[in-house]
Amino acid sequence: MTQSLCRDCGAAPGDSPVCAVCGGRRIVRHDELFSLHIAHVDCDAFYASVEKRDRPELIARPVIVGGGVRGVVSAACYIARMHGVRSAMPMFKALKACPDAVVIKPDFRKYTDAARRIRALMESLTPLVQPLSIDEAALDLAGTEALHGAPPAAVLAKFALAVERQVGVTVSIGLAPNRLLAKIAAGRDKPRGFCVLGADAPALLAREPVRLLPGIGPAQARKLEALGLTRLGHLQGLDDRDASRLLGDDGPALTARARGVDTRRVDPARETKSISAETTFNTDIADAAALESHLWRLAEKLASRLKRERFAAGGVVLKLKTAAFASRTRTHRLAGPTQLPDVLFAEARTLLRREVDGTAFRLIGIGAAALAPGVEADRPDLADPAKPRMVAAQGAIDALRAKFGPAVIGRGRGLK
Repeated sequence: MTQSLCRDCGAAPGDSPVCAVCGGRRIVRHDELFSLHIAHVDCDAFYASVEKRDRPELIARPVIVGGGVRGVVSAACYIARMHGVRSAMPMFKALKACPDAVVIKPDFRKYTDAARRIRALMESLTPLVQPLSIDEAALDLAGTEALHGAPPAAVLAKFALAVERQVGVTVSIGLAPNRLLAKIAAGRDKPRGFCVLGADAPALLAREPVRLLPGIGPAQARKLEALGLTRLGHLQGLDDRDASRLLGDDGPALTARARGVDTRRVDPARETKSISAETTFNTDIADAAALESHLWRLAEKLASRLKRERFAAGGVVLKLKTAAFASRTRTHRLAGPTQLPDVLFAEARTLLRREVDGTAFRLIGIGAAALAPGVEADRPDLADPAKPRMVAAQGAIDALRAKFGPAVIGRGRGLK
């Protein structure tokens, strides 16, 4: 029998399209509504929503969060998306598609604060919360019904309302028997969505394009479509032998996912894979000194993010994008984990100097890979007697900035 829930008051309205208790029409129905416990929470146009929260006069305006004319779109509100604006789109294309958009420079400190408040609300529901990015997470609410006095679906509906009241942004929720289906469900009813997928998932997914499946990018989708596999139903119909013959060793796993099969658990201890910082220039840069000046500032930003997230870098990644939009990525493993901007910069500069050959670049970035716990950072090393002094000096700088603001003190190379 189909179960129902009013997302505004928690009542069970039955078959009525209107809740008899509150008059609301946001009714969610599904045969397995009160038995499923894996959820995916995805904030709606997160950065843009935070900006609209703080500037109510922009509620009805298209808003793009991103860099200058040569930058890329970090986020676009749903009004801007109706004009074709998408995340990671070059700003000049976004403004051509939506010339009336209000463009706002990203304020990551503000977004991080909002994300932490939402995370705290999630963790009040269940200890099994796995952050997937700043604005989305997977949750497992199995066994929490006795604690909350309500099934996971009702608890999640109350959570969504709490986020709106306390944080001022909206979220969409997917509820399903596993993480894959929960993620797909969360994207089916945005914004302020609440979608449920259960035993009906294979039939519902069969008619969807292969690009819907998380992990299938444009290149792989084109390869599948060239084989005549345009819908998930086409993948579902392959047995393991045909899947391996057509798609290689990963074929059987791909067809299983197309059927909605996913054995991954919600793992709160899953490590963040990378932390990075990058910038897009207003004009292309080929000069080594100018590139290094930008690289230093990014190294300081990366070091700050590592400390904030309590990680250390076991390796350095240099990212470059040429004026022709060709990407270059270079990596180097460090002798030991670090949070020092000096060490990050020195290693990234070595990588950069190998790439400076007269090519003009439009973007530079630095990232930390092979992340280690922050407590392992910059341990004393007999082979590097200067390290304790560097750690002490950086600690003093961090203390001054924490007390008086980031602009109170800086290094000489950062002023060039």
